[in-house]
Amino acid sequence: MTEQPLDERPPWRRGRRISVDVGDARIGVASCDPDGLIATPVETVPAGGRSQARIAAIAEEYDAVEVIVGLPRSLSGKEGPAAAKVRLYAGQLAARLAPVPVRLVDERMSTVTATQGLRASGVKARKGRSVVDQAAAVVILQSALEAERVSGRPPGESVVPVI
Repeated sequence: MTEQPLDERPPWRRGRRISVDVGDARIGVASCDPDGLIATPVETVPAGGRSQARIAAIAEEYDAVEVIVGLPRSLSGKEGPAAAKVRLYAGQLAARLAPVPVRLVDERMSTVTATQGLRASGVKARKGRSVVDQAAAVVILQSALEAERVSGRPPGESVVPVI
């Protein structure tokens, strides 16, 4: 039997993952296929009191095995007020989604990468704000999937539920 090349194997854990790019106004959501190969946009959820309920509904609809939350850090890797807000949001989301695990992954440059990709494909900045949030969630998830594929371990850090 011929063994698949390493870069073509699915991650060691099968199942759909959901990723979220948490912002003050909007939250981009993306998902991947059950083999964890390709991330695709899902929707943009308005930030606020009902956002976690909608993300929980999406996770249930997609039968997610894990939710990845992008953690904003500065280019130097330091965490500021935005990271503290996302950590709290992720902890509350983990409590709502239990037993589905939530993980925080570094999201440095995800919005920049998403914006550049959309601009290259002809999407105008004003028309694409909600699309940028989804595209950033795709970048976060694709990066997490690739990190897992390379390391053989779940990406980022596990989130402890906050009640």
